[in-house]
Amino acid sequence: MRLRLLDGLLGCLGLLSLVYLPTIACSYLSVTCRESLASEETLGESITYGELGYRAFGKTGRFVTEVIIVVAQCAGSIAYLVFIGQNIDSVFPDLGLSLASYVFMLVPVEIGLTWIGSLSALAPFSIFADVCNVLAMGIVVKEDVQLAIEGGFSFGERTTITSNIGGLPFAAGMAIFCFEGFGMTLALENSMQDRAKFPILLAQTFGGITLVYILFGFSGYMAFGEETRDIVTLNLPRNWSSIAVQVGLCLGLMFTFPIMLHPVNEIVEEKLTKIICRNNYDSTRLRSVDIYISRAIVVVVLAVVASFVPQFGIFASFVGSTLCAMLSFVLPATFHLKLFGSSLRFWQKALDSIVLFCGLFFAVYGTYNAIVGV
Repeated sequence: MRLRLLDGLLGCLGLLSLVYLPTIACSYLSVTCRESLASEETLGESITYGELGYRAFGKTGRFVTEVIIVVAQCAGSIAYLVFIGQNIDSVFPDLGLSLASYVFMLVPVEIGLTWIGSLSALAPFSIFADVCNVLAMGIVVKEDVQLAIEGGFSFGERTTITSNIGGLPFAAGMAIFCFEGFGMTLALENSMQDRAKFPILLAQTFGGITLVYILFGFSGYMAFGEETRDIVTLNLPRNWSSIAVQVGLCLGLMFTFPIMLHPVNEIVEEKLTKIICRNNYDSTRLRSVDIYISRAIVVVVLAVVASFVPQFGIFASFVGSTLCAMLSFVLPATFHLKLFGSSLRFWQKALDSIVLFCGLFFAVYGTYNAIVGV
């Protein structure tokens, strides 16, 4: 039993480490590129991912980069809505409402939250969301451990190593999706008062999140085995503690939703501002109205898409395998090679190239695997 416990922990640790290490490395690459370009007097401090794409590959680079960011962040936000909707449906099964009904109940709240302009103003909501998530995860782990101990199953039934590797791309896609906030890296670094502390803070945060994911996933699988659902809270027994967990996680994601949309709003509003200025409109008043309208439209569109998502797990793995892999691995490595290739050492070029090609391969294969699995 101890060997199987150890194997399970090592398996979780190995898979997430394969995602954590390149993710944190690519985050540093993005920050390094931003800092190098920001030091140029003509560019100032407002360096975004789109600006990195422009400096590397011109207008095409900016367009492709911003499209990937918008679609990736929107897909992550859609996954949040699906998660919340399915959990609310589990809490109130007797109502007989559809997933779309629960999702659209969130729309007014999310629109109001997205109207909050800055990340600093969203900080209290983010802290509250973190508290809800931590408490809920703690209760889930406690329930899982209790079920594992009292369930009367044999640890021998928990397969830690399998000859069937077909599920690895799905699992890896889910692991990458766990770090789907990569598009927030530059925005968060830009919002800090002391940017010099950002790399250390980022490493500590990613490390802590990785440990939580390992404990969360391992304890859930030990409790439910092959019957573990893509949303593990749906496995929990019907009692008050389980309902508290689901409500807590839903509140946490509800208040995290506007933060996920922040990069999307930045890109959309930048385009709107250019259109307004180009047509010589009253930019101050019209821009404020357009911002509110555009943010509301984005939320409504995402809610519509979320109502048609068939399964949370397949959708999350697909997003992780494609968009998140491109955003987290391919783009940072490509920018670093293009912008600083002549000054890089051989091992740096080799490392960037490995990350780039592995990211592309995984994106292609992961996409195929996710489509076949639908």
